[in-house]
Amino acid sequence: MDKELIRNIIVENQQLVQSVELVERPFEFEDNGNYVFVGVRQAGKSYMLYQRAKQLLKAGYDIDQIVYISFDDERINEIKSSELDIILQAHRLLTDLKPVLFLDEIQNIDGWEHFARRLANEKYTVYITGSNAKMLSRDIQTTLGGRYWDVAVYPFSFAEFLKAKNVKLEKNWQFSKTQGTVARVFEEYFYFGGFPELLNIKAKRLWLTNIYNKIFFSDIVVRNGVRSEDALRITVKRLAACVMQPTSYNRLTNLIKATGININATTVTNFVQYLKDACILFSIENYADKFVDKQTTKKHYFVDNGLLNLFLTNPETALLENICAIFLYKNFGSGLYYYKKNIEVDFFVPDEKIGVQVSYGIDDSETRERELKALASLNKFIPLNRALVITKNTEEIVEYQGLKIEIIPIWKWILL
Repeated sequence: MDKELIRNIIVENQQLVQSVELVERPFEFEDNGNYVFVGVRQAGKSYMLYQRAKQLLKAGYDIDQIVYISFDDERINEIKSSELDIILQAHRLLTDLKPVLFLDEIQNIDGWEHFARRLANEKYTVYITGSNAKMLSRDIQTTLGGRYWDVAVYPFSFAEFLKAKNVKLEKNWQFSKTQGTVARVFEEYFYFGGFPELLNIKAKRLWLTNIYNKIFFSDIVVRNGVRSEDALRITVKRLAACVMQPTSYNRLTNLIKATGININATTVTNFVQYLKDACILFSIENYADKFVDKQTTKKHYFVDNGLLNLFLTNPETALLENICAIFLYKNFGSGLYYYKKNIEVDFFVPDEKIGVQVSYGIDDSETRERELKALASLNKFIPLNRALVITKNTEEIVEYQGLKIEIIPIWKWILL
């Protein structure tokens, strides 16, 4: 690898960092912390690096200390982990100041974690991003030796989306004209998701298709050596179609076989794991299941509504539940479940005793009774601290069988 090339890249990216405009995300960096940011491509991980670099410059750091390297840069796409020290060598050609390192999409380099550990051992300040959840695996964390903070990065929340759209939420906004603006802006977020770069794109579906194809080929097919792209594509489509339903790997296999694809459950299980590794999918378990069933039957959701919407027709009901799942998963992670044993509740957070049902509308008396009864039934087994029905637009508070149930529009709930 050419040291002069790396030096030129460092200088180019110093100019980039200074010129880029960004919407600051609500994240507080530890002054002496090293970080690994992991999330789906285009979720805004690079902008987290830009944000931190700008903060350091404002705090008095010299621009010559900023070393930002993107490993998606085709000029260095063949660099090996054994050559990574050339970054430090190239920086020494520019200045004697100790660098702060920003290493973007480093998962492309096998063995990167050994270099990252050495940097931490030598007291460098380091910020790393990657688009593969394996970066948070036990093996890599063991190698890093607890020297880095792990942070999951998602596309914009609705609050961040509003901020990027210059919609300010004043005190008691829900009782002012702002409420109508929020509800209107939510429609875009609902159908197209929260990828930061998408805000200024007119051809949103085309952009989403392109980024999905990039993830599909680079982060899944190539990285995992997938031989049957058709089988993988059908797997994604079936997962999208089943997004609200508990689905076992055997059932998913049979759904794929019904399309004429010859596949077994082991391959399907691997495909689902690849999708999780690429950070486009997450799963939740049934709280009422035995351990074995928890591992084999789950509800699967997409990390962004825009990606899910690529695969659906008449998507509203699925998108509503998916956006609820994203919001809850970001807040509760592995502490989020669904509940299915004699009764079925869409989401359950046992640590907080929260039960959540999702229904696009509850004007129909039969639908209303079903949703309220499910929460009341769960409350008899496990007393709830909070019971909610999330809808598209309906809002009220009801008492049902002695249980207070909040009925809240999705666009208001995810801002509370």
